[in-house]
Amino acid sequence: MSTELPLLEDLPSIRGARVLLRCEINAPIADGVVVDDLRLSSAIPTIEWLRDQGAAVVIAAHLGRPKGVVDQKFSLAPVARRLSELIGTEIELSDRIYGSEADSMIASLGGGDVMMLENLRFDAGEEANSPTFVANLVAPFDLYVNDAFGASHRSHGSIVGPPLLLPSAAGLLLRSEVETLGGLLGQPAKPFIAVLGGSKVSDKLGVIEALLNKCDRILVGGAMAFTFLAAQGYSVGDSLLEPDFVAACRELLATGRVDVPVDIVIAEEISEDAEADVVKAEAIPDGWKGLDIGPETAALFADQIGEARTILWNGPMGVFEVAPFAGGTITVAEAVAECPGFTVVGGGDSAAAVRAMHLDDQIDHMSTGGGASLEFLELGDLPGLAALRKGRTSQ
Repeated sequence: MSTELPLLEDLPSIRGARVLLRCEINAPIADGVVVDDLRLSSAIPTIEWLRDQGAAVVIAAHLGRPKGVVDQKFSLAPVARRLSELIGTEIELSDRIYGSEADSMIASLGGGDVMMLENLRFDAGEEANSPTFVANLVAPFDLYVNDAFGASHRSHGSIVGPPLLLPSAAGLLLRSEVETLGGLLGQPAKPFIAVLGGSKVSDKLGVIEALLNKCDRILVGGAMAFTFLAAQGYSVGDSLLEPDFVAACRELLATGRVDVPVDIVIAEEISEDAEADVVKAEAIPDGWKGLDIGPETAALFADQIGEARTILWNGPMGVFEVAPFAGGTITVAEAVAECPGFTVVGGGDSAAAVRAMHLDDQIDHMSTGGGASLEFLELGDLPGLAALRKGRTSQ
């Protein structure tokens, strides 16, 4: 399947054009302040490229899940403030997504100016991919750029609609994500090791099956590991378990290329002062939860990571936000950072862990897409990419 995309250089008449730029800047916010600006900083190269070409740039994005209604808790105002600081120019936020107020602000922009529309998900038409919503959204614009890799697995209005109506292209971030992750599906340097964690094996079953066609080994941690342990016939106590997927995990284990924990950090509760213990994977007692891979497993995983020439890591090894259960994720993060091979960290919690440990500058590619990265690796394409390929690239 071809992933060749129309690029920024393919757009016609950029100077003086009004460009609708779809970004993925859905960042964590606490007390009105952005607390992790990975996605914001990742959007800057495309913003600056368009500004340098003399375009008026209007950023469209979403934040959280306001469910189609205006909810100021999900306003993009904190994001606009932080992005303004990062690029060193004021980014005015429109209170509206479209309509006369937004149109007036857009019309007043000069070449190199930047503004932002309010949360796209304040309108139910965004997630419903309403043709009326899309028509209203694109009405003031000359060009469309999709730089929202992390949202391109969703067939939402602002992702799949504009390419049908405007000359369109992939932004620099989206292009980089597709090239890097696509390289993992091509001919990655061997040994190729994937490290997968997170909560549910059901979310990653498809990507595990796809990666087994490319990877030498897959190392499984996080809560998803307990369904694999159950497939080995072990009791998992009160750990998270998906019984409907035990048989599928048993088939994956039968390949001989899926490694699961040999020891587990357990506790009766998830808290900073929990009394944690380490037990063999087959010896989790009733009433106890597995909350991290154990030190023996972490060391075994780190050894394999250190020998790899290509690494993909997606998902933490345990409840890393809580100190007693952070050890496995810390060990894996350090091993990935020290790995001399090509390293890719999938978005979401694993990227957050790497950034919290200030190791991100030692990673070759920090993906901004959690679910999008996994879907791309599983299917080799995304709705947002397909829309760009099918859309207009010229007048």
